Amino acid sequence: MGFRFRRSTRLGPLRFNFSKGGLSSISVGGRGASFNIPVARSGGACTTVGLPGTGLSWSVEHTPEPPAVIPAGRAEGLPNSRRLRPGQLDAFKQSLLAVLRQELFAPGSAGALLWENASVSPLLAAGSLSARTAGLLAVIETPEAMEGYVLRAQGQDDAKRRAQRCIEAVQEASRLATTRGWLP
Repeated sequence: MGFRFRRSTRLGPLRFNFSKGGLSSISVGGRGASFNIPVARSGGACTTVGLPGTGLSWSVEHTPEPPAVIPAGRAEGLPNSRRLRPGQLDAFKQSLLAVLRQELFAPGSAGALLWENASVSPLLAAGSLSARTAGLLAVIETPEAMEGYVLRAQGQDDAKRRAQRCIEAVQEASRLATTRGWLP
């Protein structure tokens, strides 16, 4: 008999669920009803209620606020797959950059004001930001930095995550610059 790795373990009322990368979620409950809290995966907490032995269950994901939606733009010629060929991935990244420039950095928008006033660099130099916020703002410090960040994506999902991070960076930089009186 070969070795076996148990993917979950129970400690009192809690069940710790593991994946290849380590702890993925923590669950409370048992047969018929459970509540699952993600640790190292995306998405919100999930409640599942079911009828044991029947295979019937109902799940609801709890999200505190709806996530920002990245407009996909036109996807003509792109397969509906997570695996894109190199040329298709490059075209996808370029279309994401075009959408980001159009939506976030259009003339008169908050992103355009940030770049025109060079407001991101002074925010980074202030030193009062957390490491996460500083890393987030570094993504959009200059148009070249944002472009390089998106173009380094290794796949379709990675490119979408990077575009989402650019959106979050503009929102956070706008908030910080407005509170300091640098933006109207």
